[in-house]
Amino acid sequence: MIDWIHPAFILIGGSLFIPLFKGVVKKVYLVIVPISAFWVIYNLTPGTYGMVTFLDIPLIFSQVDKLSLVFGYVFTIMALIGVVYGLHLNDDRQKIAAFLYVGASLGVVYAGDFLTLFIFWEIMAFASVYFVFARRTKASRNAGFRYILVHTVSGLCLLGGFVIHYRSTGSMTFGPMEASGGLGFYLIMTSFLINAAVPPLHAWLVDAYPEATVTGAVFMCAFTTKTSVYVLIRAFPGTELLVILGVTMALYGVVFAVLENDSRRLLAYHIVSQVGYMVAGVGMGTDMALNGSISHAFCHILYKALLFMGMGAVIEMTGKSKLSELGGIYKTMPITMILYMIGGFSISAFPLFNGFVSKSMVVAAGVELHNPTVVLLLTMASAGTFLHTGLKLPYYVFLGKDSGIRVKEPPINMLIAMGMAAFLCIFLGVFPKPLYEVLPHAVKFHPYTADHVAGSLGILLFTGLGFFLMLKHLDPEPKISIDTDWLYRKGAKLLIWFSGKPYTGFETYLGEIYKTWIITGTLSVAHFLKGFDNKIIDGLVNFIATFFLNTGGVFRRFQSGALRLYALVMFLGLGVILGIFLLTI
Repeated sequence: MIDWIHPAFILIGGSLFIPLFKGVVKKVYLVIVPISAFWVIYNLTPGTYGMVTFLDIPLIFSQVDKLSLVFGYVFTIMALIGVVYGLHLNDDRQKIAAFLYVGASLGVVYAGDFLTLFIFWEIMAFASVYFVFARRTKASRNAGFRYILVHTVSGLCLLGGFVIHYRSTGSMTFGPMEASGGLGFYLIMTSFLINAAVPPLHAWLVDAYPEATVTGAVFMCAFTTKTSVYVLIRAFPGTELLVILGVTMALYGVVFAVLENDSRRLLAYHIVSQVGYMVAGVGMGTDMALNGSISHAFCHILYKALLFMGMGAVIEMTGKSKLSELGGIYKTMPITMILYMIGGFSISAFPLFNGFVSKSMVVAAGVELHNPTVVLLLTMASAGTFLHTGLKLPYYVFLGKDSGIRVKEPPINMLIAMGMAAFLCIFLGVFPKPLYEVLPHAVKFHPYTADHVAGSLGILLFTGLGFFLMLKHLDPEPKISIDTDWLYRKGAKLLIWFSGKPYTGFETYLGEIYKTWIITGTLSVAHFLKGFDNKIIDGLVNFIATFFLNTGGVFRRFQSGALRLYALVMFLGLGVILGIFLLTI
């Protein structure tokens, strides 16, 4: 009898059977698989499961505690929402990639050792990149290659980091790491920070997500960065560097969102910003801060998916994603607009929406630590989020100048998925207790105090007033913003050009010199030995033999033939060294 099933294997194994079903049966099957994974997680009890030994190394496939459970809950809920959103799609490959992606994310969440973590970490990268390639455009193909290259670097950092960590500690257990400051410590942290999209290592996200398929972007916005938040919470709680990086993320994403004309690229920058709150909470390291990071990750998955689903519906029906090309479509897509606005209010931390009960916990942790700078900067970032995601984007997409586009609402399954996410955004905003009860630490935070509600509403309302006063200066323009990905885009081209032309030409030139002068020319060993006869070589051998014999060397036991061979080898060896020296020059 099987007493334990890994939820990751339900999704990964379930992906194998997708092509076997057709029509309604396939749709039912797609819905049942994530529900089954949620049910398994719901019935898990804390403990260690699935331990095996590989090359004398103990591997722990499932380490269950309250932290892994809460991420397991939201990942499977999001998997169900994403599956429903894509039910109309007739592309088994995207569905298989989605199940592999979610399953690998669950594998990371429950991994109890670094090797298991690394395996699922890599599956995540290669499963998710398919969503970018699947769009089948030149821009998506290029973005996909950049995406996988960056995540390969992340995987290599993780691999190198845990190998060094294992050699120094003798343990492969994945858990809180001592702030040793060693190379392994920083390589592992760098890997996690790349996947968390921490500037300047973030550009892969805003480069790839807007180029993914409509359905794929919904999955991508929910899992990669949040698994990174999870592993940071697991391994690096209380690392002060993360506070600085998190606050930088929160502001960086907001500032660059100002420049954006592409709707999904704008939303991608706000992923960077919102994950910044979570990273800052991890760096603070208190129970309230960690609870804030976890709950905000939970809520962020729901409202960010809702925002991407809303913009995905617009792209699906209009074929356009630029703010400068849209406007006035509220007339024919009112339901999509309303559902999107629920996500907009949630990410902006409006009272009665889920972002209000999670984001404010991170800010309150900063107050508790008497760090007014962090509190001020995170509050500023929150106002900027409402300015762009809650006001600018919906205004220019759904309202604003009428673009003349007349389309209908998206397929019913897309609206149902958006409705599921919207319901949870409101439910958890009004009744945060179910969320607070599954957090790993006792919650002593009460979001609905008079001061907190009044202060939040004041900031949001004044932000709204500023938006409408400055509206004429915020009109989107058809332009492209440059980010840190410019460095490796241009740098890679320069490296390829240098490798293909100057370096190759120089290498060919040296090769000709080597062939002409060293191999067959006047500097060759053969030419150099041409003038030597046997008497000279015999004299050299006798000199070496006499030297070793007179000094009592170990070569007394060699015959003259062996010594002769040794002398020739020594002489030729000097020639090889000289040739290498000349080739290097």
